[in-house]
Amino acid sequence: MAKFSKDEIYTATQMVRNFSSILNDISQAKKKRAFIVKNNRFEAVMINMEEYERLSEAVTLLEAIYNRKKES
Repeated sequence: MAKFSKDEIYTATQMVRNFSSILNDISQAKKKRAFIVKNNRFEAVMINMEEYERLSEAVTLLEAIYNRKKES
């Protein structure tokens, strides 16, 4: 389960009204991520490109390990 702080959670309306500021904070690593809530449900997470690339590489590596194990 992801742990997060209160200042990382934004309603969809807050995101629309403050998009530029939130994007700036995330891209400059002032905030690690932004959780977006709509109708009282977590709907999305915004992260910076560096974090996305790191996670994407981890998924690729795990898929390769899984496929090797499956083949043996």
